[in-house]
Amino acid sequence: MLQGVVRDFSRDHPDFEYALGVDYGIVHSMLAADGKPIYAGNPTTPTTNGREHFDQWYRDVPGVNIPIPIEIPLEPIDGGLYTYDSTAFFPIDGQGFGNESLDHNFHFTLEIRTEFEYKGGEVFRFRGDDDLFTFINGRLAIDLGGVHGAMESTVDLDARAAELGITPGNRYTLDFFFAERHTTQSNFRIETSISCFTPVTPPQ
Repeated sequence: MLQGVVRDFSRDHPDFEYALGVDYGIVHSMLAADGKPIYAGNPTTPTTNGREHFDQWYRDVPGVNIPIPIEIPLEPIDGGLYTYDSTAFFPIDGQGFGNESLDHNFHFTLEIRTEFEYKGGEVFRFRGDDDLFTFINGRLAIDLGGVHGAMESTVDLDARAAELGITPGNRYTLDFFFAERHTTQSNFRIETSISCFTPVTPPQ
């Protein structure tokens, strides 16, 4: 079970319903000291409108977003893998700012902070839309930034162990930052062979 925080936004936020397209490089390759992504726009990126607005995505900002706790259950499948799979990922319909006259509540971010023991041989795969930034040991492992259809990326922890600064037998953080910014669809699939996550409360 993964535990995290959904932050609901109004569709009027400058970064939501703004521009479409893949947008790599929205965030720097390392997390900030407070455990949040560091905005890399100079001064903006094609689908975002600057540091001030981006810094609201994963921080509690009264009047701008509404934080809502969430749980993501991971179910075992063949091959020693665990998965969560949804082609209609709308976890806060009718909550927060509401659906704003739409079929679903489309405008939100999701932050999950957890720890795991790296045993060797693990993989972490994500498929979805829109933005997804995954950090392992504070280092960027997946960058699927932008407002786009479903995209997929896989991290082979052994192949990237040196880059991520990880060694089997030790525990490391996995920080997961997702955003749903457009009203057409919401796909969300996690598949991993990491067998045990320890929830960590994300900083506000």
